[in-house]
Amino acid sequence: MDAQVLTDAGVSTREADVLSGVAEHLTNAEIASRLFISVRTVESHVSSLLRKLGVADRRELATYAAALAGAAPPGSGGPGGAAAATTLPASRPLAPAIPAPLTSFVGRAAEREALGAAIAGHRLVTAVGPGGVGKTRLAIAVAAETVERADAVWFVDLVPISDPGMVAAAVAAVLGVAERPGGTIDDAVMARLGRSEALIVLDNCEHLVDGVAVFVERLLATCPQTRVLATSRTRLMLPFEHVFAVPGLSLQPDEGEGADAVALFLERARAAAGFEPGPGDVARIARVCRSLDGMALAIELAAARLATLGLDGVESGLADALRMLSGGSRLDERHTSLRSTIDWSYALLDPAEQALLRRVSVFAAPFTADAAAQVAGFLPVEVGLADGLARLADNSLAVARPGSETRYRVLETIRQYGVDQLDQVGELEEVRARQVRWCVATAENLVQRADEDVEDYVQARGGDGAWRGAFDLVADDLRAGFAWAMSRPELRTDAHRLALLLAPLTFLRGLPAEAQRRFEEAATLTDEPAARVTALNDAAGAAMCRHVGNDSFRLWRQAADIAAGAGDGVTAAHNLAISATLINRGPGIMAEVPPPEVVDELIQEAVALAGGSPRAEPSILTAQAFNGDELDPVTQELAERAVTLARRVGDAYDESAALDELSAVHLAGGDVPAAVATVRARIELLQRIPLGPGYGMEFSDCYAMASEISLTAGDFVAARAYADRLASLPFVTELDHIASARRIKVDAMAGDLDAVVAAAERFRRGWEQAGRPVASNLAGAALAVAMVHGLRGDEDQRAEWQDLTIAIGMTAERLDSPLSGYGPTFDAIVQLHVGDSDAAVARLAVDPDRLRTWFSGEWRPWYAALWAEAAVLAGRSDAAERIERARLSVAANPAAAAMVERAAAFATRDTDRLVAAAAALEPTGCRYQWARALVMAGGEHREAGEAALERMGAVAMRIPA
Repeated sequence: MDAQVLTDAGVSTREADVLSGVAEHLTNAEIASRLFISVRTVESHVSSLLRKLGVADRRELATYAAALAGAAPPGSGGPGGAAAATTLPASRPLAPAIPAPLTSFVGRAAEREALGAAIAGHRLVTAVGPGGVGKTRLAIAVAAETVERADAVWFVDLVPISDPGMVAAAVAAVLGVAERPGGTIDDAVMARLGRSEALIVLDNCEHLVDGVAVFVERLLATCPQTRVLATSRTRLMLPFEHVFAVPGLSLQPDEGEGADAVALFLERARAAAGFEPGPGDVARIARVCRSLDGMALAIELAAARLATLGLDGVESGLADALRMLSGGSRLDERHTSLRSTIDWSYALLDPAEQALLRRVSVFAAPFTADAAAQVAGFLPVEVGLADGLARLADNSLAVARPGSETRYRVLETIRQYGVDQLDQVGELEEVRARQVRWCVATAENLVQRADEDVEDYVQARGGDGAWRGAFDLVADDLRAGFAWAMSRPELRTDAHRLALLLAPLTFLRGLPAEAQRRFEEAATLTDEPAARVTALNDAAGAAMCRHVGNDSFRLWRQAADIAAGAGDGVTAAHNLAISATLINRGPGIMAEVPPPEVVDELIQEAVALAGGSPRAEPSILTAQAFNGDELDPVTQELAERAVTLARRVGDAYDESAALDELSAVHLAGGDVPAAVATVRARIELLQRIPLGPGYGMEFSDCYAMASEISLTAGDFVAARAYADRLASLPFVTELDHIASARRIKVDAMAGDLDAVVAAAERFRRGWEQAGRPVASNLAGAALAVAMVHGLRGDEDQRAEWQDLTIAIGMTAERLDSPLSGYGPTFDAIVQLHVGDSDAAVARLAVDPDRLRTWFSGEWRPWYAALWAEAAVLAGRSDAAERIERARLSVAANPAAAAMVERAAAFATRDTDRLVAAAAALEPTGCRYQWARALVMAGGEHREAGEAALERMGAVAMRIPA
């Protein structure tokens, strides 16, 4: 497929893989099987592709994908073939982020050249002019001409955006990037653009000037090669801004058909009425255009009336309208001329049509006839509303967008006119209130659909994700309705309700930062302490899912103070306890980690406020458990008591957190079966609770731990399944570095080298787009990629990924230490593969029994097996003793146990036992170690093993004589 088209649309590598499957008309299950991902993940990617590529349904998506794949050159495998996924066509099509005009662009050759030159010479150009002068069409034309010279061109329509703080979110939606943990949506946009020579077109900035200015200033400072073309009625007032005044359409030469204004009028009149000018008509049309000061929208509106009024009617109608003009500057005169034209078109509507136009003008985004009925359907608009919308479209006052459900959009200039008319006739407050009620009802329906879909996900029943597309269609109006309700004291209750609906919707849509903000706003819209506490706790949960732990800490503390002030000591104690737990449980997601004494102070304060209540005790016990040593029996006792009491009082959050600590205790102590049982109990618990902001981090952490612990137990099937479940979480699925990290480690240990290399690029790109955050919990994935490159014999790439491991957050000291667990394991696998057993012995420098933390305990079975084998291959005198000691550490991992038996067999050169070890490894799914066992067995088995390694992409293995 055309990689540039997909890149410009923000399509990730994994999404492109899914798109190839759609092009071949594979089912979701078949795509999942091919890509080794879950069906749910495929569904999520298909939903994302529909949004990013702007297509209506799966059939259209398949057609689009096949068209891209069909551009593959001869010999590439043809449409839908394997090679089609990586080839580029001979020419680059128009970037899909530029809207395709519904009508032709007429004239303006001089302006196009001048604006293009301005963009080439300045990083910020603002095309200014009154509404209707043609700024947008000119910007689109120039952007299309810039496609060949820029890395990418993106068009962002700001009309639906009502909140200046959402400018970056609007740009992110077009770029196809999501919020990144530990950062803002602005950071994600900056990371996506980086050093690319991109052109961003920000259209209709006038109502968001302050927000646009802040965003643009940061964008240009952060992305040194990016350029911005803005269209606005006013300049942005930035010191480096180049202002390009867009004039009305030219009436030269000689006001004939060659004049841009006349040519536009004639083209639109021919299209609308089949009009052909007679003798003298061109001069009359030129006078009409001159009276409209060459305003493009005004000319198009006048031309649209030609079919019903004729040229005489157009001339007389404009003459009547022009009598309303007032004096003023040239710019004001143009604006007044346009308003006069709209006034004239508005006056030609019957009263019901006028009411309909002004009322539906409150919609910021395309709307349905049903939505219009709920907002505008009162006297004199009651029946025939759909016909009324059609007539508005026929009169160029609205645009109809056919599809599975026809949607209408009022052009921005006319929309602003309509809202002004609403105010003049005294309907604005009533219509806006009706719109707010429509927003609440629409959001309630979406929340129900989202809850059902997410419940299907939690219960592993699939889910179509269709609510996401429905939300995207109305999201801007929901936000606009909320902004209006926020500004009206009489609508405060509605605003509070809408905030509490928008928050979970945005969270499940992958916008946890907006969700956090909405929850915080909801807390300010109620005087009820319990409701404020609930909203703040949900905001804290959303912050946790963003990996912004300091926000969670602040919000939990604020909620605790409110609860305590209202006399609810139990709730206050719970919040203080989970704040204390966070410091020990999640220091990796806190930019500033409070000192240890803060934990003790928080626990003491919680105990005092709880007053011995059993409702607060699980939280306090969990905080105390996380504050202890994992190897201390008291820690396990505290965690187990917390689980029991949390289950008794129905506190799923504390039960999940306590089970997490129990998992860590079991890993540190080497009890792998207990760790497996504990994490499975945690999964069963989460299947009984909703996937929302308050529990989001519990879900992602649980699936991460389940994948890691399954790998500890040598269960590759479960490890992959849990990694895929994590990747498909709604607030994770777009974050390539988080979504792919766990699966990379599983595939690396299994020997699926090609899959790791492919996923590595997604991982690196996702991490870079997130702003290269320091996240030490992802360092293991980077080192796993380094190991794979080592097995493939690419030392340059191996060194590069080792450096990346440090950049991600692993210190050089910890990387070199044998106590990190995965570090020495990955290195020793490479060293043994290339025959450097002495180096492997040195890398595995400590006894496996010293791996006594949860994160090193995860790797103890693999480490112990390699520790024994390295000693055998190096001819160490303590090899037999190591084998016996290793057997104790690998008992719960069948793959690692087979590796130890392989080492014992090789020590005596027992071919039969080596073949038996290979046979034991094969069903575990650990393909690399299975192939290695065959090579070690020698003879015909060696040939089979070497062939298997070659298919994996590994270089030839060396075994000491």
